[in-house]
Amino acid sequence: MASFAKLNSGNIVITVVSVVNEVLKDSNGIEQEQLGINFLKTLYNEPNAIWKQTSYNTHGGIHINDGTPFRKNHAGIGFTYDSQRDAFIAPKPYNSWILNESTCIWEAPVAYPVDNNVNNMYKWNEEIQNWELING
Repeated sequence: MASFAKLNSGNIVITVVSVVNEVLKDSNGIEQEQLGINFLKTLYNEPNAIWKQTSYNTHGGIHINDGTPFRKNHAGIGFTYDSQRDAFIAPKPYNSWILNESTCIWEAPVAYPVDNNVNNMYKWNEEIQNWELING
């Protein structure tokens, strides 16, 4: 299955759908993104809709099955499509977090704690801009 994200005029993902791979294949059996886009525009009767293919198996610019990474991250509703980076970027979780340019994933300004107790869990506290132990 191939995944496609529908964008609004602000490049925000408003829908993510799956399409069988056969729809994307040209007469030589090679998958073409544009064929999927054309199919969706016709299916939904929206000739002006903006669709971008996305990969369920891509996260942080890495394909989990050793395939070719595609648009940095799988799109989700509310994600932004950045045309300069050709990447889907999740909404910024906290004002202090910084976008990693190579992965297009938001990162805390302080690394997640290394803790020998595997039962300890932490959450980000924006007020103190640090990780807080939430159990233990």
